[in-house]
Amino acid sequence: MTTATGVPADAPPAAPRCPVAHAVTPPAAGGCPVGHGGGIDLTDPLLHSDGDAHAVWRAMRRHDPVSRRTAPSGHPYWSVTKYDDAQIVLRDHTLFTSERGTLLNILGTDDPAGGKQMAVTDPPRHARMREPLQRALSIKAVEAHREAIREVVVRLIEPMGDGVFDFAEAMADLPMAVTGTLMGLPAADWAQLTRLTTAAIAPDDPEFQLADSPEATLDTAHRELFAYFQDIVHSRQKQTGDDLISFLMSIDLNGRRMSLGEIMSNCYSLLLGANVTTPHVASAAMATQAGTGVLEDWAAHPDLAVRGTEEALRWASPANHFMRYAVRDVELRGARIAAGDAVVVWLGSANRDEDAFADPDTFDIRRRPNRHVAFGVGSHFCVGHTVAKVSLRLMFTEMLSRFEDFRPAGPARRLRSNFVAGYSHLPVTARRRREPGPVGY
Repeated sequence: MTTATGVPADAPPAAPRCPVAHAVTPPAAGGCPVGHGGGIDLTDPLLHSDGDAHAVWRAMRRHDPVSRRTAPSGHPYWSVTKYDDAQIVLRDHTLFTSERGTLLNILGTDDPAGGKQMAVTDPPRHARMREPLQRALSIKAVEAHREAIREVVVRLIEPMGDGVFDFAEAMADLPMAVTGTLMGLPAADWAQLTRLTTAAIAPDDPEFQLADSPEATLDTAHRELFAYFQDIVHSRQKQTGDDLISFLMSIDLNGRRMSLGEIMSNCYSLLLGANVTTPHVASAAMATQAGTGVLEDWAAHPDLAVRGTEEALRWASPANHFMRYAVRDVELRGARIAAGDAVVVWLGSANRDEDAFADPDTFDIRRRPNRHVAFGVGSHFCVGHTVAKVSLRLMFTEMLSRFEDFRPAGPARRLRSNFVAGYSHLPVTARRRREPGPVGY
């Protein structure tokens, strides 16, 4: 007798096939690396730079969507890969707090900025810090800087038609130029600030290491950035201006101003947030879509600037993860998470969830709806999202209206980081259009 598949009914059961193939180096002892917190280390920066994290996440969404893992440090955490679960963890601060830390690089150690820096503060205090800054970064406020942002974009992409062009290097300068202007930081400091923030988000990357270990690099980057902002804040105390740092200094928190430490911490957070998002969205689109016809299609339909940019954000998911800690015992998709447990949401996985997005592994500039979580969700939705979206729309529109025939010109190099999904080098070629194409912002 045989089953419906043609296999003899009395045949011994086949060994279960591991759902991940060639995503990373196979685990020792032949075990499946996905299920039950197995061999794949999701915190390993090499998985995200040289491996295929999306293949791992795809298998985890299907077989083990909420799983208990252990980092090499020995600290356990829960891994969340599905869109709906990500919404719960990131939205509900009564179940999951930000105040103990939001990134894996401090897993097992409470964040000293908790309750002081907006990113690691829960409501209602978070709202008192966020609302004034949100107004300062509103679409109306950002639109006032549109022409200045456009000029930065044009300057950065102008050499693209002159031969092999490192697109990732050029894009790395974009957010610093925009945010540096909004914060009133001297242009002479921008290159060093870009390098320090990159070291802070990718301390394992040899190209950006500032010391002899990732831990020392992270410490050096933090100390130098905080020392820099301490000097800037002291100078603004003598003479305030029309910039974001002066604005932070004026925010009223229940009858008091922010302390020096709070201002420095939030300056650091704003700069880090800008440098995490914008460059890697553009680079991911270029790296994966050059030569496929997608960019040409986008160029021919400038009315799709908004939808195309949103799809680029979903596709890149530049902030790879956010972490929370359970406030009390909670059950998530059958997993019993204890109060105090760390919970890590993989945004790149949530944004490719088959149950949330049709054909999620296709870059679709006409995608609608597109409720991606590239900027997070809930009260911690990225406060600088308007600046990032305007910058990206301007970049894609100016690039596609000025150049065509985008092609890879050498191996791309991904950033070695478990926090940022991005590129450090991306050589490409393009041709200048004989006549500028249509423009649509």
